[in-house]
Amino acid sequence: MQIDGAKWCGKTWCALSHANSVTGLDDYRVRPLAEADPTMSLIGDQPHLIDEWQTVPAVRDAVRHAIDQTANRAGQYLLTGSSAPPLEQYEHSGAGRIAHLRMRPMSLYEQSLSTGTVSLRGLFEGDFEPASTQTSLAQIAEWTCRGGWPASLDSDIESALYIPQQYLEAVCEDNAPRMGKNPELTRRIIMSLARNNTKAATVKTLSRDLYAADEASDAEPARSTTTSYVDMLIREFLIEELPSWDAPIKARNRMRVKSKRYFVDPSLAVSALGINPSRLLTNGQVFGDMFENLVIRDLLVYTSAWVGIERPKVYFYRDDKGLEADAIIELADGRWAAVEIKLGENKAQEGIDSLIKVRDTIMANPYSQQQEPSFLMVIVGNGVFARKTPEGVYVVPITLLGA
Repeated sequence: MQIDGAKWCGKTWCALSHANSVTGLDDYRVRPLAEADPTMSLIGDQPHLIDEWQTVPAVRDAVRHAIDQTANRAGQYLLTGSSAPPLEQYEHSGAGRIAHLRMRPMSLYEQSLSTGTVSLRGLFEGDFEPASTQTSLAQIAEWTCRGGWPASLDSDIESALYIPQQYLEAVCEDNAPRMGKNPELTRRIIMSLARNNTKAATVKTLSRDLYAADEASDAEPARSTTTSYVDMLIREFLIEELPSWDAPIKARNRMRVKSKRYFVDPSLAVSALGINPSRLLTNGQVFGDMFENLVIRDLLVYTSAWVGIERPKVYFYRDDKGLEADAIIELADGRWAAVEIKLGENKAQEGIDSLIKVRDTIMANPYSQQQEPSFLMVIVGNGVFARKTPEGVYVVPITLLGA
C-alpha cells in the first residue's frame, strides 16, 4: 500500500499504527545505505513501513520485486511519501502490486467541527433527517485559515497560522530546488494560484503573474515553463485539479474543459495571500472562494472514505452558456448529484435556482442518457438548519455534513 498526500497531514502516523517495523529514508544514516542497496530498506517485520520513499525512488522497484517473489501476498509493505518523483526515476508503476491511498488534511468532521448528521452516502440512498447547528462566519474564517493540519488541533490560532506558512516556505526553499525549480518563481506561481483559487485559470494567466512588470517587457515565460511549475506543485500535493463533467459519458467536455485548481487545504491559499481570519471576514469575494476550497477539500475526503465499486468521483460542471455547478458527484453505476457552495445562508436561494437549471438542462439533452440526479444540494457556511426545500433541494450547513 502506498499512502500519498500533503506534508504533515498524518500519513506516517497513520501508517505507523498498522506497521510492525519502519525504515525512515529521511534519516541521514539510512539514506546512503538505501541508495547503495535499495533492498536494505525492506528489512524488518511485516507489515513494514518505508517512510518518505520518494527520497530514494529505486526503493519502490525493490518493493515491487519483493512482492513478485512472494506471489503478490497482500499486506507486506506500507510506503508513505509527501511528493511524487518523476516517473523516469523508477522503473515500474507498480500496477497490480502496489495499491494507492490518498490522504488529505483533516475534514471538519475529523476535527470534530462537523457532526456528520447529514451523510453524503445516505443522501444517495434517500436517507435524510433535518438537523440544526449554530456556526458563525467568524468561526468559518478561523477554520479556513487554520486548516486541517493535525499538529494545529490543540494550538491557538496564532500558532496554527504558522503551519501553512512553514509549509509554503518548505516547498519553495527546499522541495522546489530539489525538483530543479527556482524558489522565487515557485513562490510567485503559488501566489498566482491563490489569486485564481477555485478558477480554471489558463496557463497564459499564470504566466503573466510569474514576472514582475519590469521583468515582463521582453516576453512571458514559455507555456512549458509555467506548466512544469504547476505539475511540480501537483506532484508535491500542494494543489489538485478538479476535472470537468458533462452528462454524456463520451462527452468531449470531460476532456476539453480546463480543470479547476484547488489547494489541498484552504489554509495554504490564505497563507499565500497573507490573510488572517479578521481580514478574511472583510473581503466577501475572497472569503467565498476560500470557503469553496474548504468544502471541496471535505467533499474529496468524504467521497474517498467510501469502500466498494460504486466509489464516487468529484467533478465540476460548466456548459458553453456559462451554467455551472460547483461540484458534481458521480458514482460508477451512473447515479449523480449536483452541489452548489454558498458561504452565506442568504445566498442559498441563488444556489437552489442554479441547481434546478443545471438539472433541467441536463435532463433536456437527448444525448445525455442520464437518470435524474439522486439529489441536489446547496452547502452553506453559516446556515442553521439542514432542510429540504419545496423545490426538492437540500440546504445543508457544512458543520452538519459527513461521509
